[in-house]
Amino acid sequence: MKIALNGATTMRADLETDIEAASRAGFDLIEIWAAKLREFLKTKTVSDLKLMLEENKLEPYSLNSIEHITFRNKKDYVRIKAETEEFSKIAAEINCPYVVVVPGKLPENATKDEIMEESVKVLNELADIAEKHNVGLAFEFLGQTDCSVQTLDFCKEIVEKVNRKNVGLVIDTFHFYAGNSSFEAIETLDPQKLFIFHINDAENLSKEKLTDAHRLYPGMGILPIKEIKEKFDKIGYDRMVSIEIFRPEYWNEDPFEVAKKAKAATEKVLGLTSKSKIA
Repeated sequence: MKIALNGATTMRADLETDIEAASRAGFDLIEIWAAKLREFLKTKTVSDLKLMLEENKLEPYSLNSIEHITFRNKKDYVRIKAETEEFSKIAAEINCPYVVVVPGKLPENATKDEIMEESVKVLNELADIAEKHNVGLAFEFLGQTDCSVQTLDFCKEIVEKVNRKNVGLVIDTFHFYAGNSSFEAIETLDPQKLFIFHINDAENLSKEKLTDAHRLYPGMGILPIKEIKEKFDKIGYDRMVSIEIFRPEYWNEDPFEVAKKAKAATEKVLGLTSKSKIA
């Protein structure tokens, strides 16, 4: 299983630092945080980015992310489509297979059928754009109660209804737990449709009190990581895992140390073999 560093884990570091830290810690892959990409491209080019990734022997795995793609007004949705075109083009140029897309807020009194219809419609339209660049869309449910798609169970239904080769889903251990997703949803999942696996842990708080800021290094909290990994093993998923931790405490630390700690913790909890590219 290849291991990725997600730019959220080192949020206050720039993209160049993320790449260097990930490479030095021995990561195989990197998920590029969208805001850092935009900042990078203010002074450098996509070709510069591709060269830097190659020099650091790091594969880009996703551009993360385009937020709130569903239930938008006309003006905002035009921007969402333009962003999908922009990110898909960049992803293709740097040989990055996926762009992460996140569902919109839960509209008041929206039914499951209405959410399904909107999600399928938007994913199909954005997938048409991404497909021109041979890029996939990874749809990420969020466990928070204000999100229109809160569980793996429902996200899986949506992706199956879309039924396109370039549309899959993201499982994040935090959102899986917080949103009350079922293990049965993993057991019946086509592993080819799981594009990205985000790993993290969380403090021992009630689900109602948990926020992204309560995330921890894998193995340090109460999330059912080992149980999730056992289900993945049963369905034959071993493609990749990406460490995504939104913890301000970690953001204030040396990103090179955070990258090393995050990778070691992930390897330990998943039983993966450690390696380091740069001494």
